[in-house]
Amino acid sequence: MDEKFEQLKKEIMADNDNKKYTDEGIEPLFSAPSTAKILIVGQAPGIKAQESKIFFNDKSGVKLREWMGIDDEIFYKSGLIGVVPMDFYYPGKGKSGDLPPRKNFAKKWHSKVLELMPNLELIILVGKYAQDYYLGNDKKQNLTETVYNYKQYLPRYFPIVHPSPLNFRWHNKNPWFIEEVVPELQKRVKDILERQLWKELFF
Repeated sequence: MDEKFEQLKKEIMADNDNKKYTDEGIEPLFSAPSTAKILIVGQAPGIKAQESKIFFNDKSGVKLREWMGIDDEIFYKSGLIGVVPMDFYYPGKGKSGDLPPRKNFAKKWHSKVLELMPNLELIILVGKYAQDYYLGNDKKQNLTETVYNYKQYLPRYFPIVHPSPLNFRWHNKNPWFIEEVVPELQKRVKDILERQLWKELFF
């Protein structure tokens, strides 16, 4: 494991804001391989991910990998995919689902984590919290508009809706996402991964 990654992980665990998790033996859940070409910025780990220590280890993860056109092997073991949620810890349960990521977490840690991945070519912004933070004033009036105008944020960012099965109503109202956006996402992911494979074979 990368020494810089381990050092940063220790800093995060030692931070007073994360003390309650560290005291319970819970480690921050994120992945930042120095070889990463694609970064996924999600919301926050769910309870299942936190307990298993495997991010996107659920139906949302299956759907996300389907949208990206990759398998578990590439997603988890290739060293080409980074996963950096807006909070590295499960924030708890609210009245209507999981609580949102803590507000200042990304501001405190994301820039340091991104420094570990100098070769990123694409950052996939999953859901509203990631888009609000990374797109700032360039985001549209709502998530649907932002995702619909995804081309505006390329080639650096690619905003998508969260792959949760609970979003089926959104998909019913917005069939263009599966028909138009997902194929473009798959194409860009494939191009990046194939270029990297080509380099590994011939250089």
